[in-house]
Amino acid sequence: MLKKIDHLGIAVPNLEEARRFYEQVLGLECHGVQEVADQKVRTAFYEVGEVHLELLEPTAPDSPIAKYLEKNPAGGIHHVAFAVDNVQAELTEFEGKGVRLIDKAPRPGANNKLIGFLHPKSTLGVLTELCMDDPSKK
Repeated sequence: MLKKIDHLGIAVPNLEEARRFYEQVLGLECHGVQEVADQKVRTAFYEVGEVHLELLEPTAPDSPIAKYLEKNPAGGIHHVAFAVDNVQAELTEFEGKGVRLIDKAPRPGANNKLIGFLHPKSTLGVLTELCMDDPSKK
């Protein structure tokens, strides 16, 4: 069951420029920058109420974020992530409902999360992420 919106993933062509806007113009505080090597991205997290904003900058030309930026050079909302109690159980349930999956099993994501994606062709064009705190990171 979806518990809440955990974060919005926002693709940016330049993380440092985007950080200046989010910090100096919007007045938000960055809660961490990290690289997720297997996803070929660098991320920066901001908190707005109970929702996080995850800025995503590609670190390789073949990363999913680089491909998104080819079609949307200015960047934009890349995905919506929902918090769940068990990513694997939710992926299995969605697949049983006929939803096309990108991930058949959870994988490590940014911010010490386990993640799994639903394909946008099955979610009305919205790339949808399921996420939970990684119990091995506590």
